[in-house]
Amino acid sequence: MSRIRAAFWDPAGDRYSLPTYPWRMAPPHLLTRRQLTAKGLRPGGQGVQAQVLWRSRRYRTPGGIRAAYLYDVRFALPKRTATARQRIALGRANAARRTCPECLRDVGYVLPRHLGTCLDCAQELAA
Repeated sequence: MSRIRAAFWDPAGDRYSLPTYPWRMAPPHLLTRRQLTAKGLRPGGQGVQAQVLWRSRRYRTPGGIRAAYLYDVRFALPKRTATARQRIALGRANAARRTCPECLRDVGYVLPRHLGTCLDCAQELAA
């Protein structure tokens, strides 16, 4: 193991107060949020279980060290999906944001908040 990797090897969490692993050396049951999402899971209320640290010249972080937080897949829960009722309510809310209060038609885009009306009505009021 190289010196850089050895600097980030702390599975007990003594040095970094959190179990820490070098790049690509974390146990297979610890995954990032993106990896959990790819498997259709979410952290499910658990805190960060460990971290992966690595050096990067690309990002201007202090010392050039980047971190990725890991969650235990054994405690992860399935991702939530919207119910049919929630999808209908969201559709109604979006339709209300597209309806002009002056001409009462669905204009097909979300009304600009600074105008409060559709672009046609705003142009007529300005003229």
